[in-house]
Amino acid sequence: MEWQPDEQGLQQVLHLLKDSQSPNTAAQRAVQQKLEQLNQFPDFNNYLIFVLTRLKTEDEPTRSLSGLILKNNVKVHYQNFPPAVAHFIKQECLNNIGDPSPLIRATIGILITTISTKGELQTWPELLPHLCNMLDSEDYNICEGSFGALQKICEDSSELLDSDALNRPLNIMIPKFLQFFKHCSPKIRSHAIACVNQFIIGRAQALMDNIDTFIESLFALAADEDSEVRKNVCRALVMLLEVRVDRLIPHMRSIVEYMLQRSQDPDENVALEACEFWLTLAEQPIYRDTLLGQKLGDVEEDEAVPDNEQDIKPRFHKSRTVTLRHEGNEAEEGEESDEDDDDDDDSLSDWNLRKCSAAALDVLANVFRDELLPHLLPVLKELLFHPDWVVKESGILVLGAIAEGCMQDMVPYLPELIPHLIQCLCDKKALVRSIACWTLSRYAHWVVSQPPDPYLKPLMTELLKRILDSNKRVQEAACSAFATLEEEACTELVPYLSFILDTLVFAFSKYQHKNLLILYDAIGTLADSVGHHLNQPEYIQKLMPPLIQKWNELKDEDKDLFPLLECLSSVATALQSGFLPYCEPVYQRCVTLVQKNLAQAMMYNQHPDQYEAPDKDFMIVALDLLSGLAEGLGAHVEQLVTRSNIMTLIFQCMQDTMPEVRQSSFALLGDLTKACFLHVKPCIAEFLPVLGLNLNPEFISVCNNATWAIGEIAIQMGTEMQPFVALVLNNLVEIINRPNTPKTLLENTAITIGRLGYVCPQEVAPMLPQFIRPWCTSLRNIRDNEEKDSAFRGICVMIGVNPGGVVQDFIFFCDAVASWVNPKDDLRDMFYKILHGFKDQVGEDNWQQFSEQFPLLLKERLSACYGV
Repeated sequence: MEWQPDEQGLQQVLHLLKDSQSPNTAAQRAVQQKLEQLNQFPDFNNYLIFVLTRLKTEDEPTRSLSGLILKNNVKVHYQNFPPAVAHFIKQECLNNIGDPSPLIRATIGILITTISTKGELQTWPELLPHLCNMLDSEDYNICEGSFGALQKICEDSSELLDSDALNRPLNIMIPKFLQFFKHCSPKIRSHAIACVNQFIIGRAQALMDNIDTFIESLFALAADEDSEVRKNVCRALVMLLEVRVDRLIPHMRSIVEYMLQRSQDPDENVALEACEFWLTLAEQPIYRDTLLGQKLGDVEEDEAVPDNEQDIKPRFHKSRTVTLRHEGNEAEEGEESDEDDDDDDDSLSDWNLRKCSAAALDVLANVFRDELLPHLLPVLKELLFHPDWVVKESGILVLGAIAEGCMQDMVPYLPELIPHLIQCLCDKKALVRSIACWTLSRYAHWVVSQPPDPYLKPLMTELLKRILDSNKRVQEAACSAFATLEEEACTELVPYLSFILDTLVFAFSKYQHKNLLILYDAIGTLADSVGHHLNQPEYIQKLMPPLIQKWNELKDEDKDLFPLLECLSSVATALQSGFLPYCEPVYQRCVTLVQKNLAQAMMYNQHPDQYEAPDKDFMIVALDLLSGLAEGLGAHVEQLVTRSNIMTLIFQCMQDTMPEVRQSSFALLGDLTKACFLHVKPCIAEFLPVLGLNLNPEFISVCNNATWAIGEIAIQMGTEMQPFVALVLNNLVEIINRPNTPKTLLENTAITIGRLGYVCPQEVAPMLPQFIRPWCTSLRNIRDNEEKDSAFRGICVMIGVNPGGVVQDFIFFCDAVASWVNPKDDLRDMFYKILHGFKDQVGEDNWQQFSEQFPLLLKERLSACYGV
């Protein structure tokens, strides 16, 4: 007997569905309670599917809603459905996939997919064959409904469909889908391509076997009248470019021409997909040859189609990574940011055609560099000085987009362009002002390299005015641009500090919530850039009260604490002792944040059903601010540490499952070791084994910070470090010899090996031959500083213990010694003794032969500084 609803029950369910469409929140709440009660009765789900599939007299929204409530029940309770209920629901779905209503078909499709993701693809063997057979139906509704369901299954379960678990159904499905590329209905053609597209990136074998048919079928649809089909064709070609560029190369000229046309498609979604092509193409080794033959001019002209959007990326918290000062430090990536605005109808977070075109131009400029500019200049001139602000604004965007790639060849034009752009900062149109901020930030490096009066001063003055603009979008773009300028200008800004702080502090009272977050960032960057120059009573008086006021307003659960904590971390580091009056409440709160987070993590691990997982970003940012305090306050932090359980908390954080938490805890451990070792020392026996375990270069930043902390501890421990050397030395030697180890990690590893050798030479010197060469090459590029000093003392002491260990690679040692500009006198003596000792040992003739291999500069330097 097939299940039949009870009439009274059916009316009750319909009544409930009607109520749930009421806008009244009290009614909604009553519906939720009633739903929870009804879910106790398994056959309630039969009523829901019955309304969806059989009650054709009901209105569509009610039927669809019934299906969506059922979908949620499947998601949460499917394993508790009695087999008869599950069977009835599945049968109803398959029998009604061709419902005349597109809305109902789509709802049934969603329901089928939700059931299949509950592990049911394996236990519902008739599903895929049934759907594939129904594709051949003469009835359009059945064909379209089945394809809609298949597309959703392909999206949700693409990996499973390509696995042995299901006996590889794709071997049948892919050829079947390809037949439908020629179907007379655009909707069906679109479904067919969308289904196949799910398997490109994963390189499904069944698709690779049919790859040529697929590409030919795509070409046949290139000019399809339906925009959804064209969009899917573009998407397919972009993905194929990533995984099977070999198959596209023969057709590359026509593909490039096609993508140029599509980049200007009347449908913006198609144009956007096409525009992604240029971004992907640039990652392919064949891109230059492919494009050089094309008429480059066409690529640019769609940039003049403005849709009033900004090209700015959000900033994220970067956990603290300990790095050394170099000759020329690289800035971090991704310095811009994002906002909604009254001058504009799109919200900024959307990736749109304009942004994608600008990104494509950026990529092309980096590929072609000087070859791109001649094609662009005539277009650019026309755009930049155009009377119509919309056109002018797109020109300013293009100028910003090509800044990185074409910088060399842009230089002759910049003395004329930069003042023009600075003028655009006062344009009456907010969008012109905001894009001018962004573009100027892309040329900040050049501005800072010029005499300040004609460029830096006017740029800074105008940007500060824009920070106080009456338009939120402009405030935001100006703040972001100013942060970039700060990074480039560093101490060049010191003479203007009073003026800068007045503006930034005034902005506190003016800014809405979203822009406040960027303002914190600009203040933190200022502190990083000018450092101790900020430590003046008048500056502290201006800056600290508004920051502390915000700090007091925010609750411990408020994510706005992140940017404020980051900002305070930079400020504490810069102000040093100037931060003392503010340090106590800041320190206490950070400790509390870490403690709360660890407690919540423990509760969650024990009872995941009752407690939520903590947001560990709170802990990471708090640890980083504690590091900033320890670094800024130095020995003054000792009194704060004494009155807290911070060492216990660090020990727990060092063992956290999340790499970023460990990374920040090691940075803090190193900073506290430098500031107040007295409190760290009692914990060393527990801490060092954990540090040793984290010398794993799989997690670069964790490994880097653990390495650095070990070096700081070694310096403080002195000879007492001896029992712990064996825990870490082999790992460090392995890391320094690994190919492709990032520069920062190599340098920190070398410093730490040197420091271990300095305090425990007997333990480390026997391994000299295994690390001396990479040790010397990685430390020759860093500036003279404390870290370099202690590491080189270590090497000298080890050479004293094991002189034979350095013989094979002595030329590298000579080169590393020559990298010092001003070693301290006693270190210079150590170098002198080793160089002369080696020379005396081998004799004058051998030394002559040996030093003949030296590059001229090295020879001159050693002769001048050490008389060898």
